[in-house]
Amino acid sequence: MISEDKKNLLIDKVVSVFRDEIIETTVFRGDVTHLVTKKSIKSLCSYLMTAEGLHMNYLVDIAGVDYFERVPRFEVVYHLYSTLTKLIICLKVRVNDGEDVPSVTDIWRSANFPEREAYDMFGIIFSGHPDLRRIYLEEGWEGFPLRKDYPLKGYKDEYNPFGEERD
Repeated sequence: MISEDKKNLLIDKVVSVFRDEIIETTVFRGDVTHLVTKKSIKSLCSYLMTAEGLHMNYLVDIAGVDYFERVPRFEVVYHLYSTLTKLIICLKVRVNDGEDVPSVTDIWRSANFPEREAYDMFGIIFSGHPDLRRIYLEEGWEGFPLRKDYPLKGYKDEYNPFGEERD
């Protein structure tokens, strides 16, 4: 749990620079989360990496979340950490199916595999990614297994005779 001063720094400093791009800010058990516009995610990440007092130099993870019935359907969640200041922050971006999100691989090289995983499992496209291709499943695989509408038994094919028929 972070101190009030550090929590206020994560809120005040970010909101002062990106006021019009932040949709919502929440604090849960001391952790700060900013829901931001898609167009601002790259500039916000770059700012957090270089801003005095923040130095978010470690990308912990990028995850996709499917809210099947909601529009926009997906959230891309970024967990960032500073090894210098010990600060933690979470950023979220909402996107519709087929929309792309700017890649942050040029800010953190470690974004390469998490972005590929979100693409492979959810079909979330990261524009500007240097090598956006499947990471777990073969290139010809149909569908995205972590989407809520993907059949639990998978699709029927030569390797899976018990799966569901494709529409």
